[in-house]
Amino acid sequence: MFKQICFFRKRPDMTMDEFMDYYENQHSQLSKRQGRAPSIPNARRYVRRYLKPEKNPVTGEVIDPGYDCLMEIWWDSREDFERSQAIISSPERIDFVREDERNLFASHDNPVVSVIEEYDSPMGPKGEKTHVDLRYED
Repeated sequence: MFKQICFFRKRPDMTMDEFMDYYENQHSQLSKRQGRAPSIPNARRYVRRYLKPEKNPVTGEVIDPGYDCLMEIWWDSREDFERSQAIISSPERIDFVREDERNLFASHDNPVVSVIEEYDSPMGPKGEKTHVDLRYED
């Protein structure tokens, strides 16, 4: 499994509700609206996590993390990820993607990272490891 995480900041003139509405109903449906094959081929999961700063329990401060959304995508392999990146950045799509992103993001300069390893801490009632089952439907 290969996982990518992107960090996004909404346009400053948008409310969080406007940002979430546009992302969910327009941007995340971009390829579908164009009548094209998915721009994220072979992706297993595509998740947007909208963020709300909370009080730090140690300092008592509410600190803006600098981002309004974390986007996560899972693929079966690095190769599947690379193929999707090539499709998104292809000359016939990139201008359309950039134009739509201007309606949503404060900038195109958004950090993109891959997850090299994940570790779960035992959180079960008797100290056992916990897990989440993900079921994929074709």
